[in-house]
Amino acid sequence: MRWSIAIPQLDTDGFDAPGLRSFLARAEELGFEGGWTLEQSIGPTPLLAPLEVLAWAAAGTERLRLGVGVLVSSLHDPLQLAASITAVDRLSHGRLDVGVAPGGGFRRFAAFGVEPETFVARFTEGLQLMKAAWSDAPTVRFEGRFRHVEDLPLAPKPVQRPHPPIWFGANAPRAIARAVRHGDAFLGAGSATTAAFAEQVATLRAELDRQRRDPAGFTVAKRVYLTVDDDAGRARERVVAGLRRIYGRMPGIEDVPVAGTADDVARGLREVVDAGAEMVLLNPLGADVAEDREQMERLVADVLPRVGPSGSP
Repeated sequence: MRWSIAIPQLDTDGFDAPGLRSFLARAEELGFEGGWTLEQSIGPTPLLAPLEVLAWAAAGTERLRLGVGVLVSSLHDPLQLAASITAVDRLSHGRLDVGVAPGGGFRRFAAFGVEPETFVARFTEGLQLMKAAWSDAPTVRFEGRFRHVEDLPLAPKPVQRPHPPIWFGANAPRAIARAVRHGDAFLGAGSATTAAFAEQVATLRAELDRQRRDPAGFTVAKRVYLTVDDDAGRARERVVAGLRRIYGRMPGIEDVPVAGTADDVARGLREVVDAGAEMVLLNPLGADVAEDREQMERLVADVLPRVGPSGSP
């Protein structure tokens, strides 16, 4: 079993550089595989931008893989996004994982100059253009519906070849088929319940078989929002408050977290693993870095050993 931890991005009273530096160092000491960010381009929650946080984190870590899950890449210029991803991959010496998704119908596409009826097509074409930009070719030629590029020199290239691993966030069967066609791994959303994730994994496995892709080379993971506390009721209150900071009053969001005592959280994580997760992204929802650090320590000391024999990071 592989465990990753969410990197705190909340910035309400000024960036806590010492706190985050200590958090990342401790995550490496504890043996976590990766540290991941998320993207919220528009919203009331003061979250620092994900790739910029990873670029900062690259300078203070040596082993931790750095992931973003997920970039709504239909809202980004593909060439600029490809250059930013390349920069973080090079700054981290090839430790970057990139999650992408087209976004859903509730996104404010107009704010980014994107017509809602074209966002899936823009997403797919944009990913193809990014892969072309990352290729070994010294110049890029690309003819698409939204972008025409001819003999464009692009350098440098990512350290990881042919590009950093592409993780897909997807829910619907067609989106999962797209993930298998274009991606390298699957990251179940934190906003999905464990039961919904289990259904997604079943669809994913069938699609891997249909497209003749080796499941051993296609990692399945899930972000899990959680809080552990000796008082189960207090844990529930804390995790719901954290979810509302990110998602507001999104219907059904209170059904997704794992919260309670160490036994409660271990039970919830075992259910995620049983549903098909090969890597679990643990996402505490503290109000600051110190709270997330406290949760990380408790998870490693009290929860993960109860998940099973492979419980330690």
